[in-house]
Order: sequence, then structure tokens, then C-alpha cells
Amino acid sequence: MAPSPLELCDLCGSTFPAEETARCWVPDSSAVRAGREWFDGLRLLTACGADHLTELRDRYRRRPFVQEELWAAKIDQVLSTGAATTTLEQLACRTGLHLPEIRRAVAWRNNRHRHVAEDS
Repeated sequence: MAPSPLELCDLCGSTFPAEETARCWVPDSSAVRAGREWFDGLRLLTACGADHLTELRDRYRRRPFVQEELWAAKIDQVLSTGAATTTLEQLACRTGLHLPEIRRAVAWRNNRHRHVAEDS
């Protein structure tokens, strides 16, 4: 008999049998999925039980959903996979974003990196 597949708890890192998994989707502006764009902005949480799932869900509930972060994640995904993108119009076509959204995402990313560098 084959062993039961194991899952990994997103909170404590413990492994446990897949049939004991507690899961839920939460809003997360950093989450994008190649080929499954309808899940962009959602993260699937996996926990070893209801208590850990509740704690994870509460953490994500307190995290702000930043539209520019989602757009930046989409841009990163496109730029790191597939054919090279050389123009903003190509980037817009491949991400499904409009040029003002791309500009806002780039500005958000640049500002975020500037703050991270200042904090280091």
C-alpha cells in the first residue's frame, strides 16, 4: 500500500496527511498564477488544522490588498517567462493591463524597492 501524500502547513511548517488538510482562499495582492489568471489576487492557504487556518486567515485579513502590487506581480510573471517583451504595448497585451496600470505598478515597485534599500 502506497503511503498517503503529505501536506505542509503554511503556518508551522509541519507535515501531515493530505486527508487532514484545512484550506481556504484569501485575498492577496502578491499572488498570481501562470495560466490560471482567474485566481490572480487569491492565495490558497494550507493548514494542519482549523486553529492554524484561522490564524493564517487573520494574518491575511490584516494585510492590505494593493492593486499596484497585483499589477506588478503580473508584470514580473510575464517578464520572467516566455518570449521577450520589448515595448509597453507588448507588455500590456501579455498582462492584460492598460498602460496607466503598468505605469502605476512600476512606480509602486520602484517606491517599494527604494524604501527597502533605505531600511537596509
